[in-house]
Order: sequence, then C-alpha cells, then structure tokens
Amino acid sequence: MISLTDSQKIGMGLTGFGVFFLFFGMILFFDKALLAIGNILFVAGLAFVIGLERTFRFFFQKHKMKATGFFLGGVFVVLIGWPIIGVVLEVYGFFLLFRGFFPVVIGFIRRIPVLGSILNLPFIRAYVDKAGESNTMQLQLYVQIIPSTSRQRLLSLLCNFTGQRFLSKVHQCRTPPVCY
Repeated sequence: MISLTDSQKIGMGLTGFGVFFLFFGMILFFDKALLAIGNILFVAGLAFVIGLERTFRFFFQKHKMKATGFFLGGVFVVLIGWPIIGVVLEVYGFFLLFRGFFPVVIGFIRRIPVLGSILNLPFIRAYVDKAGESNTMQLQLYVQIIPSTSRQRLLSLLCNFTGQRFLSKVHQCRTPPVCY
C-alpha cells in the first residue's frame, strides 16, 4: 500500500475535483465557470501532490516551455471567458506536457484484462501502438552524431537502463539489436 502524507491526500482530492469540474464543464457546453474552477483545482491539486518546487521544475523545464505556455495559456484564456479556445489550448498543452507518460499508461492499461483485449483489437491496435511509442526516433537522431564505438556503449547503457530495444538505424538495421 502506498502511504500518502496529508498534503498529498488533499492534493488527490483537489485534483479529482478539478478533473470532475473540467469534465462537467465540458458536458454542460463549455460552461466557463465550471472550467475555471476545474482548472484552478487541478493545478492546485498537482502542486499539493508533488510539491510546489517539483511542480515548478516540471512545468518550467527548458524543453517543456512550449507545452507549459499552451497549457497555462489555455487556463488563462478560460479564466478570461473564452472557454472553447482555452480548452483546445489546454488539451494541446496537456498532451505535449504528459506525452512521456503515455507509453507507461498504455502499458498499464494493456495489462488490465478487459481493456487490454480491447486495445489489442486489430483496428485499435495500430493507433494504440502509435500513441504508446516512446520517443526513440529523437534518440536515434541524437545517437547518429556519436562515433560508432561510443554509440554502441551508449545504446547498451540505455537498453539496460530503460529495458527497451533500440535498433541502430545508422547501418540500415543490418546490425543485430543492441539489447534483447
């Protein structure tokens, strides 16, 4: 069982109410008051769950500035009274911010008995596989500029650390996978 501190329990409640108000605000034709309350509760709950410092570090990393701008800009646009445009900005920013978690979430959902079998249906599987891919293409672009002996060591370390397979696309996949 995971032990939570009192502030984390409060944060879980705030985040849950925030998601509820956001969902309910969208159901009621983008009611701006409910969406504004949901946004404030969601961000406050996130700060309570992971702490203020870690929240700022998460949102204001250099490579996440665009995503943070869209997400917080969407929150601001909802607060000033344009809910549909604000929600579109928020959703885009949310996907940019949390896209690193999608492979983990999809892997978890695939292990749930009923949902896993639904995700493995032929016409759904292609989309889920695409959404569940990690950013190995970006990694391969960075790895291509490293000399080949260092590249093999780097790929081996990454495979051992992440448990994923990385193929060397520099040699058009003629070489066997680095890790299994």
